[in-house]
Amino acid sequence: MSTRGVETDEQQRIRFQVELEFVQCFANPNYLHFLAQRGYFKDPAFVNYIKYLQYWKEPAYAKYLKYPMCLHFLDLLQYEHFRKEIVNGQCARFIDDQQILHWQHYTRKRVRLLQSQAEKHMMTVQNNEPTPQKSV
Repeated sequence: MSTRGVETDEQQRIRFQVELEFVQCFANPNYLHFLAQRGYFKDPAFVNYIKYLQYWKEPAYAKYLKYPMCLHFLDLLQYEHFRKEIVNGQCARFIDDQQILHWQHYTRKRVRLLQSQAEKHMMTVQNNEPTPQKSV
């Protein structure tokens, strides 16, 4: 902060980048496990910081996220029960496995959808092509 307590444009830009990177780390259950093991989730100031980060759920900010799954974990981190459970390595591994399965399913489904749309487009193009006229 500057001497007057107001952030400069440069300081705001840096804070935006740091908070963007940090909130996206929440998409990694192993990182959440790491934080839990070191007691961060027991610190009331850190828990308040997590609450503050919920502004990333607003569309004006969410559009910058590469890993939108982090928003789901940001929601889960609002619950003390989840913060206590993620300290368990088995819990973190289970969540990580489920996340990978979700991505695999989504990717396969997306590929099938794109292939289907491409085939429909090709059929439409082939059916709408003018037939060559024979000259007399």
